[in-house]
Amino acid sequence: MKKRKKVKLKIRKSVQKRFKITKTGKVLRRGSAVRHLRRKKTKGQLRAQAIPQEVTGKWKKKIKKALGA
Repeated sequence: MKKRKKVKLKIRKSVQKRFKITKTGKVLRRGSAVRHLRRKKTKGQLRAQAIPQEVTGKWKKKIKKALGA
């Protein structure tokens, strides 16, 4: 009897580029509204958006599934 190979999990590349999973299992994303109309925003706003933000709720579960984690 032949042994069956395990199917390799494929991850979503688009999700991999946008999100990061930390060692503790948190899902981090970039801040929004940073890429255009920058001169209208204060420097403090831009710095605050540069810090990665945590994803919570059902989206966290969906993203982890898409990344195979």
